[in-house]
Amino acid sequence: MAGRLTLRGGLFAAVGGPAVVKIIVMGLSGLLAILTSRLIIEHYGVEAYAQYGLLATLPMLLPFADLGIAAVVINSLADTKSPKTDDFVLRTIVTAFRILSVSGLIIISLAVIIHLLGLWPAILGQGLIPDGGGVAALICMAIFGCVLPLTVGQRIVVGLGRTTSQVAAQAVVAPFMLVSILTVVALSAPVGSFLAIFSFVGNALVSVICLAVAAKALSPQLRLAVGRIARFRRYPGVPIISLTWPVLVSSLVMPITLQTDRLLLSQLTHGDELARYNLAAQLFGLILQTIAAAGLAMWPWYAKARSQGRVSSPIVPSLWFLSGGLVLGLGMAFASPWLEVLVAKGKIHLDIWLVAGFVAFVAVEAAKYPLGMYMTDRKGLVFQVKPLLVMVPVNLGLSWSLIGVVGAGGPVLGSAIAVLLCQVIPYFWYVRRDLARRRNEQATEDLTEGSNA
Repeated sequence: MAGRLTLRGGLFAAVGGPAVVKIIVMGLSGLLAILTSRLIIEHYGVEAYAQYGLLATLPMLLPFADLGIAAVVINSLADTKSPKTDDFVLRTIVTAFRILSVSGLIIISLAVIIHLLGLWPAILGQGLIPDGGGVAALICMAIFGCVLPLTVGQRIVVGLGRTTSQVAAQAVVAPFMLVSILTVVALSAPVGSFLAIFSFVGNALVSVICLAVAAKALSPQLRLAVGRIARFRRYPGVPIISLTWPVLVSSLVMPITLQTDRLLLSQLTHGDELARYNLAAQLFGLILQTIAAAGLAMWPWYAKARSQGRVSSPIVPSLWFLSGGLVLGLGMAFASPWLEVLVAKGKIHLDIWLVAGFVAFVAVEAAKYPLGMYMTDRKGLVFQVKPLLVMVPVNLGLSWSLIGVVGAGGPVLGSAIAVLLCQVIPYFWYVRRDLARRRNEQATEDLTEGSNA
């Protein structure tokens, strides 16, 4: 019983720290983001605001860019007792830098090809401003590709159980965005098509800060790793395919299922539907970011528990997350009429279907996180692939159909239903079976040790 209490207390402490910091960061960032959005809408118009949201969220369509390396880095750090001297950790970091560097170059090359072929309007739809929108998309993707190797620092910080530091680093984005927008407004600069670039630069600052934190916390591992990146023969990497392939498949599937809402709206609707979605996503995104920060802190915790032979159930945390998600989502729903006036000065209206869709989506995403963080061993990651593959046609079909019925709220409701059917329910089924298996194995081991004694 004492072990369980210690474990439970430690888990809530691990989750609570990032959640509290994220709420503080969210409060500050949310206020500044509201001011930023109002400046964009007031000085550059609803069209510029719609494209800003479309381009700023392009990285959400590319979570596969790290090729699943995050799982290897986080698990390697969680499994070791001496991260500063562990050779496997060092080789893992070297491998991560190499893979992310190659991935970044591929993304930049593809962005250049798309631009030269003039395909940005076909890919991004009517939400792209004809004058300069394609160039802005190219610049955003080029920045993203250049910064991608630096995101190793964020993976290291999470793997070390210092998710709070990673969350705190994100506090620089909103002030940077506000100062940037204030500057171009004060200069009367005609940069309405290029506002999303500031978002990419702000997120690059987060990666730089986290890399500095990781270098200090893991010294001298990061310095040694950088010196070995180009020396392939002398310093080989680690085999990663057995753990990364399910993460890679999941990363390829997730953007299609959960991050294509803006593209669908841009392709299938007219008027301000995309701008309405952007505003709702901005408001409810503050809650989703808090849930994600708290949930991600569970990954190293469950990985450490597995390596030490402890059984820690995510079911009760999942219920707590669900309750918290509902409370926060409903609170945002009640505040949305006031916030839409504050942000958009009445130019954008959030209807009941859009708001209800985001409340439902926040709830199912919250319930999913603890279950998914428990399932970060190889078996759990492999299991997640099949329901995710099923979720692609389910979500796209629902979103496509519902857009014609309820407009901007359609893809959100479709995503919420798809996550419930294809993630929350299957994950819960797997976790219950896995917990029963591990507890039986532990009981057998205890009996064997008792008999030997």
